[in-house]
Amino acid sequence: MGSLWMLVAGFMFACMGVFVKLGAAYFSHIELSFYRSFIGLLLVFLMMRSQHVSTVTIHWRRHLWRGLSGTAAMLLFFYCLTVLPLATAVTLNYTAPMFLTLLTMLVFKDRFHLPLTIAITLGFCGVVLLLHPTLQHDQLPSGLLGLISGLLAGIAYLNVKQLGTLGEPDTRTVFYFSLIASSISGVWMLFNTVHAITMHSFYILPGLAITATLAQLAMTRAYRVGRTLVVGSLAYSTIVFASLFGILLWNEVLPLSSWFGMAFIIASGVISLSLSPKHPSSK
Repeated sequence: MGSLWMLVAGFMFACMGVFVKLGAAYFSHIELSFYRSFIGLLLVFLMMRSQHVSTVTIHWRRHLWRGLSGTAAMLLFFYCLTVLPLATAVTLNYTAPMFLTLLTMLVFKDRFHLPLTIAITLGFCGVVLLLHPTLQHDQLPSGLLGLISGLLAGIAYLNVKQLGTLGEPDTRTVFYFSLIASSISGVWMLFNTVHAITMHSFYILPGLAITATLAQLAMTRAYRVGRTLVVGSLAYSTIVFASLFGILLWNEVLPLSSWFGMAFIIASGVISLSLSPKHPSSK
């Protein structure tokens, strides 16, 4: 049952993407990252106080790496959400398991075998299919940034799992991520245009922060108490939810090749998770 928390996270992450796209009309992706992180930081801190969870940790290095990789992934992801169709941006970000498998194989010097090689190749074929329709619209750079966000997200997810195995509470893990993300995006925001919060845009910010924070908490719990393979597979529910939101709210119609590409990426991620070697730090 613990793995089902990822379904909650998937829905909330898709809702977060909706708020990012809505907020793009009023704020930059840097501002949205800051508001999402800072408001989330306050919410998680209140949760920690109510649960009597301390902010003191001996695993600050892992929290730092999780915060830096997660923040970079979020900034790139938010940017892609503002310029790409919702389902496309989310799918590119969810290449994380594919990259995570590659990184695990390289770090532990495991040998690539044919089924795993086919699975990873299938994922990259999906990426090509997904990005191909955007080439004529000069969106290839944005698509590549989406891929990088997937790589960084994979690193962040590995750190989340490692922190869970070390016994770190969900709220503490999300607290330090929010602290690092709000600090970096806040400083960056000072060197850019800061847009005023109006009556038309105000509702977006708490909606963004609440859905993102709930998603982070649900995801962190899922990776801590669930089976990694099941959790990683259920993470792709975000793509389904995002596709539905994109169609219902923005009438986003993707070509058939894009849908095939999304299917290839999902299949690659699920198969890669099931075939990749298991190590103590990545189970």
